[in-house]
Amino acid sequence: MSASWLTEEDADLSEFITTVSTKTRLADYPHAARVEKGIVVFDAATLPRAGKGADRRIVMAEIAHALMEGPGVVAFEGAFHDHGIIDRVSAAFNGIIAEQHASGTAAGDHFAKPGANDRIWNALEKLALRDPDAFAEYYANDVIALASSSWLGPGYQVTSQVNVVNPGGQAQVPHCDYHLGFMGREQNEEYPAHVHRLSPALTLQGAVAHTDMPIETGPTFYLPHSQKFPSVYLAWRRPDIAAYIAEHTVQLALAKGDAVFFNPALIHGAGTNVTSDVRRMANLLQVSSAFGRAMENIDRTSMTSALYPVLAEAKRTGSMPDDAIDNVISASAEGYAFPTNLDRDQPIGGLAPPSQADFVRTALREGWDEQALADELRNHTERRANT
Repeated sequence: MSASWLTEEDADLSEFITTVSTKTRLADYPHAARVEKGIVVFDAATLPRAGKGADRRIVMAEIAHALMEGPGVVAFEGAFHDHGIIDRVSAAFNGIIAEQHASGTAAGDHFAKPGANDRIWNALEKLALRDPDAFAEYYANDVIALASSSWLGPGYQVTSQVNVVNPGGQAQVPHCDYHLGFMGREQNEEYPAHVHRLSPALTLQGAVAHTDMPIETGPTFYLPHSQKFPSVYLAWRRPDIAAYIAEHTVQLALAKGDAVFFNPALIHGAGTNVTSDVRRMANLLQVSSAFGRAMENIDRTSMTSALYPVLAEAKRTGSMPDDAIDNVISASAEGYAFPTNLDRDQPIGGLAPPSQADFVRTALREGWDEQALADELRNHTERRANT
């Protein structure tokens, strides 16, 4: 039986090396064109289109196998055979970036120095409102639907963040991705081992190349098979494992219109752009499972405001122990920072902005009055809104 709880301290370098030393076998993926640097590469032109029944299901099974039991990453050559729509959408993204610069706003990055690259948060909605015709043509793409449904099934939700690595832009820190990848060590260790195993099945990470991406432009680096290491969300922080990662990641050059999708637990990161004149643009796709949502819509702000006087009095008088107060907060306030509007509610000083529950805990600890908390909750709600 595996451990019920995972810790950074328990991550073993030798076991990690054994896991990531697995070889990717082309024989396991009959519809793939090749295996390159351990990555399964498909030729999009040869794949069965939507409605092709059993043949499409077979390919979907190969993709899912690659993402879970295989290297954790798949690439699709020629995912967008029409570069005209790529160029049209790139022009829209460049317009948004120019407006961000003109307004003096800079989007932060979870795993790179803020301002080093150009980032568009919520590029999905911004593109739909700016050029709905281009949006429709772009997201009609069958490869995005094929990869997303292979991993998540139907009912998935797409989000998009554009990342432009400018000439001289430095590599990101190697990391895992949303959800557990956006947490610090202590918070990560609070989640039981089975959540570490299940979390990757709730999200699919992807990217569409909007420019040619030879190695010198710094395309994403990967450590194939790393998603299979049980404590991977903690392991990449360890100095010994981080040193091994730095020496063994691989990069796959992409052409404009290619796409890549990977398990969010796979260790990866944007590479360094060593060119002097190439702005490497990728549309980063984060696709979420239909199941990652609650059954009911709850007004947690109103609940929190109503409960705060009770909790403040309980803390003042000692009528309720701190752990019991925290249980009430967990049952009432929104305890997770996402989804949010990352243009206004940026992750400053951490990998995620503070949640509603974080504000309630701070208010109780610092003795805020009801109005102070109400004002902060209102400001918090406004920062998270998309309008």
